[in-house]
Amino acid sequence: MRRSRPHSFYVLSVLFGLFVLFLYGPMLCVYLLSFQGPTGGTSFPMRGVSLVWYQTLFEGGRGVGDLGNAFWRSMRMCVIVAAFSTVIAVAAGMAYRRKFMGSNFIFYTAIISMVVPGIFVGFGIALTLGLMGLKSDWWYSGVGSQLTWSLPFGLLIMFIVLGRFNPAYEEAATDLGATARQRFLYVILPIVLPGVIGITMAGFTSSYDESARSALNMGTGNTMPMELTALLGAATTPAMFAVGTLTTLFMFALVIGTLLLVGRIAKRRQLSLTRQQPA
Repeated sequence: MRRSRPHSFYVLSVLFGLFVLFLYGPMLCVYLLSFQGPTGGTSFPMRGVSLVWYQTLFEGGRGVGDLGNAFWRSMRMCVIVAAFSTVIAVAAGMAYRRKFMGSNFIFYTAIISMVVPGIFVGFGIALTLGLMGLKSDWWYSGVGSQLTWSLPFGLLIMFIVLGRFNPAYEEAATDLGATARQRFLYVILPIVLPGVIGITMAGFTSSYDESARSALNMGTGNTMPMELTALLGAATTPAMFAVGTLTTLFMFALVIGTLLLVGRIAKRRQLSLTRQQPA
């Protein structure tokens, strides 16, 4: 006979449903309001349904500021931050496979920025540059400030991935005469590749969303979050909701694409292992 579920199951299910509603309800409101009519405002009830605010966004109409340049500036920073985060995290993960003097100090120094308020980190970077007589600019101070946020996550992900790595594969490659470079390129990297892709995605998304550390270190230009914050302080139009909708769709597409890529790699690896097994 089928056992009935305990009362706690239904209580926890209701609590989980309320949590999901609290989490995604505001996003649903943003999506709906982005389709306001031409005379619609930033609240319900909706005054018609149209795509006029998406048209306004792409044509650079009223209330959209300099979102185009801010978007491409954010994209450049995302690519650079993701690349630096990936390379540094992989290199650090390989280095930490063996103990060395000062390893704990370097590790805690690298991840301490995760618990320090971002505004203080950004202010410290801007103050240091000022004392050195340098002006803030996106390509060094902006990227550097965002790395203080994305890099610790990359390090932790890489340490977890390499902690689950079976050293027997590397030992077998060594027995077959593989050099250190060959072991890394043909044994270690293919196995930990899904984690490396995850680090890249985490670096990209964290850079796109970050503003507290970047606010004082971007020079004369704004990133996408900074430009949106400035626009929200002025006269807001439903075009802001259109930006939020497109940004969310872009991030969802990036996450789904990453998951599909990782799943494809895992499937190919499983097929390869299956073919290598003796009949």
